[in-house]
Amino acid sequence: MNQLFGYRAGNSFIHRLTGGTKLLAFLILTMSGMVSFDLRYLALLIVVAIAGLVVAGIRWRDVSAVVYFVGVFALMNVVLIYVFAPQYGVSLFHHKMVLLGSGPYALTLEQLVYELIVLMKYVFSLPLALIFLLTTNPSEFAAGLNKIGVSYRIAYAVALTLRYIPDVQQEFVTISHAQQARGYDMSKKAPLVQRVRGAAGILMPLLFSSLARIDDISRSMDLRRFGKEKRRSWYYQQTFRRNDWIVLVGMVVLVVIEFVLIRVTGGRFWWSI
Repeated sequence: MNQLFGYRAGNSFIHRLTGGTKLLAFLILTMSGMVSFDLRYLALLIVVAIAGLVVAGIRWRDVSAVVYFVGVFALMNVVLIYVFAPQYGVSLFHHKMVLLGSGPYALTLEQLVYELIVLMKYVFSLPLALIFLLTTNPSEFAAGLNKIGVSYRIAYAVALTLRYIPDVQQEFVTISHAQQARGYDMSKKAPLVQRVRGAAGILMPLLFSSLARIDDISRSMDLRRFGKEKRRSWYYQQTFRRNDWIVLVGMVVLVVIEFVLIRVTGGRFWWSI
């Protein structure tokens, strides 16, 4: 079974970047996209994110399950936005063009544009998260975090979290196989309700095994007196290279483009259909 998350070794341009660079790029692009409601800028971020997936060599079969899950969640989100705030787009754009119906649930062009913007935010942020998770070695990432000023204790905690994500998935699969060996059918042939019950029955064993593993790691780190000193050395010591600076300059350029668009447009909101 393919891991949904976890580092996959590679030799692409993105794999060769330092962990600190990838973190900064991920944070800068994500925050820029969340702040903007400009269709032009969001379309640019989508192109950048998809290009990053291609450059990183991430295969569709490795991320298809995550994409389907997030896609369903995103569609549910836009439907619920319309159900609970059907005129929110009108309040944002200060204009109303009714396309269908009447009353509070009248379908307006502004609401459709707003929900399109919400979907575009999912479309660009998901590839960025996948690139970051699948191309970043946890140990290398911890060293990079420490290099940009983050406490090594926090950096280690983040690295352990990234390392533990694939282990949790593998533990889930192991418990699932054990449950099925006892006669609990959770395959695609089983009814949906039965599969949901089976998945719920896995959560408690998974929780207890995770807590036991966390306790083992904590004891091991205490025995090695982790955290006693203010600084530490790193096996994966990193220095910013030319490619890292190129990417960081590119991030600055994208942020400048966003500020220019805000200045020219007179605000964070822009659309034209």
